[in-house]
Amino acid sequence: MKGLRILVAEDDALIGLLLAQVLEEMGHDICAIEATATNVVGAAIRCRPDLMIVDVRLADGSGISAVDEILRTGFVPHVFVTGDPTSIMVHRPSSVVIQKPFRESELVLAIQRAFDAAAIS
Repeated sequence: MKGLRILVAEDDALIGLLLAQVLEEMGHDICAIEATATNVVGAAIRCRPDLMIVDVRLADGSGISAVDEILRTGFVPHVFVTGDPTSIMVHRPSSVVIQKPFRESELVLAIQRAFDAAAIS
């Protein structure tokens, strides 16, 4: 998969930086790392990412709500990350979700699943 422009939404600064580093080592470009739902939505408008990696819980609200708002203007493949995947899978069974902590190989598979799902949509 070619290098993607990725928006990282993570309210824990250290986790956000580590995730960005892993993604950059995989050959991707990080267009923004944001900690709040409000900033995630703004960053998505500014940088028009190819992919979003979104924590379910953000500093000022829900990563799910932020993604919903972004998707109103057009589909962007996305992967949700969370410590409790069952909560999101109950309400969104078709979502691509990986559980924290995760391995790089799991992240690679989740990104591929997000693009496979986008092709079906």
